Order: sequence, then C-alpha cells, then structure tokens
Amino acid sequence: MQAFAEVLGNPQYHYPTVHVAGSNGKGSVCAMLEGILGQSGYKTGLFTSPHLVHLGERVQVNRQELPTQELEAYINELKAVADQVGDFGSDDYPTFFEFMTAMAFEHFKRSAVDVAIIETGLGGRLDSTNIQKPSLTVITSISLEHTDLLGKTLTAIAQEKAGIIKPSVPVVLGLLPQEAEIEIRRCAQEKGAPVFSVREVFGECIEQYPETNLFGECQRINAAIATLACRVLGEKFLVQQAAMESALQAVYWPGRWQQLPLGEGKQLILDATHNAEAAAMLRKNLESLEKPITAIVGILGEERAPAVMEVLSEFAQAIILVKPDQPRALSTAVLEDFIPASFQGKVQHALLSDVFPGEGVCTYGQPEETLLLTGSIYLIGEALALLAPEAEGSIHFQDKL
Repeated sequence: MQAFAEVLGNPQYHYPTVHVAGSNGKGSVCAMLEGILGQSGYKTGLFTSPHLVHLGERVQVNRQELPTQELEAYINELKAVADQVGDFGSDDYPTFFEFMTAMAFEHFKRSAVDVAIIETGLGGRLDSTNIQKPSLTVITSISLEHTDLLGKTLTAIAQEKAGIIKPSVPVVLGLLPQEAEIEIRRCAQEKGAPVFSVREVFGECIEQYPETNLFGECQRINAAIATLACRVLGEKFLVQQAAMESALQAVYWPGRWQQLPLGEGKQLILDATHNAEAAAMLRKNLESLEKPITAIVGILGEERAPAVMEVLSEFAQAIILVKPDQPRALSTAVLEDFIPASFQGKVQHALLSDVFPGEGVCTYGQPEETLLLTGSIYLIGEALALLAPEAEGSIHFQDKL
C-alpha cells in the first residue's frame, strides 16, 4: 500500500484525517463525525466499508457517493498505476481493498476536502488505511473477531487495533473491556499519544450520553465517542454545540436497526450483527419490542454464529435461514446446527430472492408482523438491492483486476 500510494504522490498527506478502528461501531462513529463536521461548514471525505448496494458508497464527499462513471475512470487509472507496483497475480499487486483505499485518498485530494474520516477495513496495524498521518485516532470497541488474523485474546486484538496510534497524536477510546483498554493505553504511552476515554468523560450511565436518531444503547455510546472526538480536535475544527446536536439527530447510516415498511402492514428491521458483542446489543434492542418476531438470518464464519443464533432463539417465533452470496458464508444446514435445542419455533431454509421477490415485498411473516433481517452486513446489502431495485447495475469489481 505504501508503494501504491507513493506512485500516486501520497495523496493521503494533502488533508487532515481522523482514523477510526474498532470491532463494532466504527462505521456509525464515522457517519456521526462526518455529519458533525459537515454541519459545521467543513468539506468532508468519508471512506467506509463494506458498501451495501453500490460500490460508490465507500468513497463519499459531503455524503455524495462516487458516481459510477467516476468509479470506472478511477479503476482504469489506478490499474495502470498498480501495474507499476507489481505484476498481476503477485503479492505486490494491490488487492481490491487497497484499490479502494487508494481511490478514496486520491478522490479526497482532487476534491480538496477540509478533512477526511477514514474507517479501517480490518484490524489496524496492517490495514491499508494505516499509511496516513491523522490528526486524531479513534478506537470504538474491542471484542473477539477475526481471531484467525487478529489474535485469540482481547489483548492481542487490542494490540492490532492500537497499531493505528501515531506518536503524539491523541486517541479517543470507547467503552472498552478492561484488558483491552490496558493494552491500548500501554501502546499509547509508548508513543506519547494522549488518551481520552468516553468512560472518564461521560461516566458509566449511558442514559446520560448524547442522544442520536439512531436506535439503541450502542448508538448513544457511539454518539459519545463522536462528541468526545470533536472536543479533542479542538481548535483544528471549530464545532458549535448546536451543530453537534443537530448532526447527531440527522445521522444516516443504513443497515443498523433500519426500519422499512413492507406490504400487508409488515415492518422490516435490518440490523447487521456480526459478532458476540453485536449480538449482546441486538438482545437489548429486541427487548424493546412488544411481540415475537420472524427472524431472517445469514452469517459469515462459524465463530460468529453461536451468539447470534442464541439471541434469535429467545425472541423469534420463526427463523428463516438464508445464505449470503459470499465465499465465507455458512450454508443454511450448518447454520441450523447453531440453533439451540430449546428453540420451539419454526425453522425454514430459503433463498434470499424468494424471501424478497420484488420491491417492498416479503413472502414470509404474517400481516402486521415485525421481521428482522440480521447477520452479515453483506446480507443486508443484498436484501436492500432486492427491496429497491434500480435500473443501473453495480460495478463488478473483483479482488484482482
């Protein structure tokens, strides 16, 4: 990634950045930060992943997605640059995510943004986004995830996330497990990076945290992280309290307890839940519903399934198993094995295209019922594409060009 960016002239050094890592919540925090800085009059860049429906969602300026025509132009341009970095098929040739990272850095430079909010893809230390010189780093949460790559313990994972911390650059921490926070503070101390903690500033009572239009306790934690981050940025980016409060009440971040009306009075909730920490948050949200739900679920990776299926078995009267269109997706047969034996409801296997056969239509659930689509964020994107089809197709941008 360093070689790729160097050939491009290191576009990531041409504007201030905020670098955000974490097991959960980093996308929501990025969206909140972008909204606050945008409402404060700054021209913003936003790089997040994955996209839900359109590839251009990953690279936005003032929350405008990169249009298909510009995407195609960047792909062709960057392919020529990539050929200078490494031979096609070699380890030096940029990956899909490295292409997207370079595209974002370059697009933000050409757009002359005042600040860019950059979300890590995976981990932090070795992530392709970790070649910037940020004004602030943020670590939202730490939980067991991608243990085959990041480590088997919270301490090991925290060390990987802490890899984004830069010398003397302040770091904002969310509500982290004690062993993870100890490790991150150790890494920050080694680099002389001052630490600002949501727990220290806002306390333990989440009901006292800043409010946001996004639903759930976890989003109030994310709002506190974003608020603290803006305070720490201080004189570099002047933010009025009114702009901050207004932005937090207007955050747009789909796929996170997103509610969509369907035919026959049905209500669909889309909520990505990809690890045990997110499953615990899902449980709290489901406790707010008055009636049992029908759950539609598809998951990537066996380590993620037990916690999610346990929660769904507590609140669902029926579970519909589907398989996301991803190489690491669990088959519905394997996924069924993770449903607790105590579950007494219906279990069905289906294709997602049969569940959502047309615009605003769901073939499962009873009239006036609430349905939950959860599991992989990729599954959420597939469903949104089926529920609101568009004439313009997505670009099929593969892992190697």
